[in-house]
Amino acid sequence: MTNADIIVRVAVPLPIESGLDYLWRDTAPPPAPGCRVRVPVAGKSHIGVVIEHPGTGSVDRERLKAVTAPVDSRPIIDAALLASLRWCAGYYHHPIGEVINAALPVLLRRGQSAAPEPEIYWQLTTEGRAVDTPALMRRARRQAALLELLAGHAAVTEAALQALGYTRAELGRLADKGWLARDAREESSTPAPQAALPAGGPALTADQRATLEAIDAAGPNFHAFLLHGVTGSGKTEIYMRLIAEQMLAERQTLLLVPEISLTPQLVSRLEARFGPRLAVMHSALTERDRLAAWQACRSGKAALIVGTRSAVFAPLRQAGLVVVDEEHDASFKQAEGFRYSARDLAVYRAQQLDIPVVLGSATPAFESLYNARQGRYHLLRLPQRIGAAGTPRLRVIDLNRHAVRNGLSAPLLTAIEGHLRAGNQIMLFLNRRGFAPALFCPQCAIAEECTRCDSRMTIHAAGGRLRCHHCGAERALAWACEHCGGERIAVGAGTQRVGEELRTLFPEARIARLDRDATSRRGSLEQVLGEVAQGKTQILVGTQMLAKGHDFPNVTLVGVLNADQGLFGTDFRSDERLAQTIVQVAGRAGRADRPGEVLIQSHYPAHPLFECLREQDYARFAELALAERQATEWPPFSYLIMWRAQASAREPVFDFLRRLARTARERRSHVAVHGPAAAVMERRGGRFRAQVLLQCVRRGPLHELVEELLAEIRRWPEARKVRWAIDVDPAEL
Repeated sequence: MTNADIIVRVAVPLPIESGLDYLWRDTAPPPAPGCRVRVPVAGKSHIGVVIEHPGTGSVDRERLKAVTAPVDSRPIIDAALLASLRWCAGYYHHPIGEVINAALPVLLRRGQSAAPEPEIYWQLTTEGRAVDTPALMRRARRQAALLELLAGHAAVTEAALQALGYTRAELGRLADKGWLARDAREESSTPAPQAALPAGGPALTADQRATLEAIDAAGPNFHAFLLHGVTGSGKTEIYMRLIAEQMLAERQTLLLVPEISLTPQLVSRLEARFGPRLAVMHSALTERDRLAAWQACRSGKAALIVGTRSAVFAPLRQAGLVVVDEEHDASFKQAEGFRYSARDLAVYRAQQLDIPVVLGSATPAFESLYNARQGRYHLLRLPQRIGAAGTPRLRVIDLNRHAVRNGLSAPLLTAIEGHLRAGNQIMLFLNRRGFAPALFCPQCAIAEECTRCDSRMTIHAAGGRLRCHHCGAERALAWACEHCGGERIAVGAGTQRVGEELRTLFPEARIARLDRDATSRRGSLEQVLGEVAQGKTQILVGTQMLAKGHDFPNVTLVGVLNADQGLFGTDFRSDERLAQTIVQVAGRAGRADRPGEVLIQSHYPAHPLFECLREQDYARFAELALAERQATEWPPFSYLIMWRAQASAREPVFDFLRRLARTARERRSHVAVHGPAAAVMERRGGRFRAQVLLQCVRRGPLHELVEELLAEIRRWPEARKVRWAIDVDPAEL
């Protein structure tokens, strides 16, 4: 077969189920799988990735178009990662081109070179070494200091000089004078040898030593470990010891975290321990910085890659270990588009790469605990906190018996006063931002509603605005009712209102908020956390941001203001999520050597969940909840696939889903079909939403049914009137 006869299959970033076939008409060999090419699709040019050379095409050769041009001479996606991405497309029933697109930085999707930019070095010229720096110091201090710095080195990188405050323009001016020379050096394709690791780290506890010994004894091949360590038990030090071992062996570690912006202490500790070997990957990076991090992973220059959800697709030159911190966190599940679970894919990638994976949490997901029970994961425990503080004392405040003032009960206020008097810090958790969740007219019995969502508008009193927290719609806050002219009232309390109430009650205390509104400005989050760490803030009021692994040793009181929010949710995971949140937030109290206290406000103090939490026994609660799940055949004792649909009108959504449900029931009697049913919030952002839930005790028949449905529904006229998506292993119903 000549090159003119070769067919290449290309994945393009479009909602097309599989790759498209093209002819390769160049005299050079065809691009290997993993290379990018430019191809025509429907009259437009797209950049896609070659996924295979199929030999024969899916359509007649005469109808095939030709590849316009190659982009890469060598694959930018290695064979192992490409195989994993193709598996993802099949398991999540998502177009392969969009799956591959999600794994690449934006600049690579646009066709930019995958090769790292040359490293720029600066060095003194002969003329520069002849400059009289003491004389220059009198009139140009910075220039003289720079010349003296460079005199002690053969060459210094531009990045290092910029870190010292020298700009590219300053360097260029000295080059124009003939004092400096610029040298661009291509990065070696061989990973740089690892320098000696910094010694030190805290002394290990007996539990930590046992954990490390168990992981080490299992060997370097694939094993999945579930590290269940209570808050403050030293899980991070376990991670760092494991990372150091991988670095000594010149292997890479991938560390996934839920949200890097909310875990600055973890990143700071890693930077202090591992320095330039660290690459960070998350969505807040600039496109150029994200590409640079990707290149550092691919070249092996980065020995430790810390990233959020999408970093699970990082190219690893010499993989040695995968770690998922806070593995229970729901943010590891992508909610739109390609709806993958980064935690589950981390385990899959580790298995394909034949390396260990460690999943760590103080509140492991029930699925992970079940996998440990079944022997798929090795369960390791860190049951004790480090330090003399011990486990915080937990008490539930019965809101049926105590007066509440803007979300704050009398016993909680008394406790706050006592801890302030002792010079300690306090955290108050309320998962509701804004001033109040509803603006209500008592005369009309009407609350202000969003016109685009089935939701009430939240009061943001500081800016005089009403805001929908679901679609972002805003309008001016008016206290007079438009129907009767009477005065409306704010019902309930959000973090803003609680903060104002605290300022009134404790005027001498410095109070701060930690929520999306208070940390929207660049650098504001770091400022809030920094002032808490420095002891400048006495009371911190916040949303779920408080539960993200912060370590403030002077926090001795944690208050959960409304523990009932998730107590009776419609989702079968509601109690699990509530328990995880409360345990995580409560874990902020009493770190190091200061004993902690946790107060939980509830109208249902006798609820079984609180009984387990009083005993600080998350594992016991999980056992009871798993027994309930088994009796009702909810995951992990069955598997779910959700078919979601939405449209600007309600009827097309239900027409499509009714036909889908009817067809599914006809095809598979042993797959339970639930619905169609409206979403918990049916109308959001002006669109009506509904869903059909497919459930089976075995994965195979469930996925087979979805494949059959996919082959059929694309021909349905109902399917063209809605926007639909498949959600495998949905995190939320």
